[in-house]
Amino acid sequence: MNDLRQSPADPLPHLDQALLPGPQHDGPESDALGHPPRILLLYGSLRPTSFSRKLALEAERILRHLGAETRVFDPHDLPMLDSVGKDHPKVQQLRAWSQWSEGQVWVSPERHGTVTGVFKNQIDWLPLEDGSVRPTQGRTLAVMQVCGGSQSFNVVNTLRVLGRWMRMVTIPNQSSVAKAWQEFDDNGRMKPSPYYDRVVDVMEELVKFTRLVRGRSDYLVDRYSERKGALAARALAEAAQVVETGT
Repeated sequence: MNDLRQSPADPLPHLDQALLPGPQHDGPESDALGHPPRILLLYGSLRPTSFSRKLALEAERILRHLGAETRVFDPHDLPMLDSVGKDHPKVQQLRAWSQWSEGQVWVSPERHGTVTGVFKNQIDWLPLEDGSVRPTQGRTLAVMQVCGGSQSFNVVNTLRVLGRWMRMVTIPNQSSVAKAWQEFDDNGRMKPSPYYDRVVDVMEELVKFTRLVRGRSDYLVDRYSERKGALAARALAEAAQVVETGT
């Protein structure tokens, strides 16, 4: 597989950097956390010429320009859900990286009007809750898709449903790249176009939302029903302890 991360001397040749400054530490999105925003990128194709991978790597370059720390998960060798235990190395890596992240970017091709099995398998391996660990809840999310033909929004709409189900904060903006095979050069780099500018918009918005949300996600996702359930569970545990002690 070619390493599309290799970049020319200017890693963002189509970006007017005067209009997109690097990390900002004194703006309204500034926070008390000292580390860069941590962004995980997932893509949904195993093909060597995967356009969803190319788009994810293009997004990664923009995120790094904006001061984010990034990781791109490689879905190769990730087994189908439930075909192995959750102790499989690729499953553990995916869950650990999701837990590490403060925001995520999901990119999938459209296959039969929806996300690919490769992409959905990654989401299926991420539980809503695993003990006290919640790998997705409260994290920000940006959604993008690549289309083989005319522009469609089926995938980004599906990704929004998945993000809501995984209790993520999905940003308003999104990107759908039509005829993706025309939008990348022979080096796997995205050509200048309104599609490219939209990807820049989405990544900029994701970083802003991530800075606003991170450090506050526990407060944002704290729910009455869960507090009520936790209280009932504690009461049952205490009652069981009383009975056990009394016997």
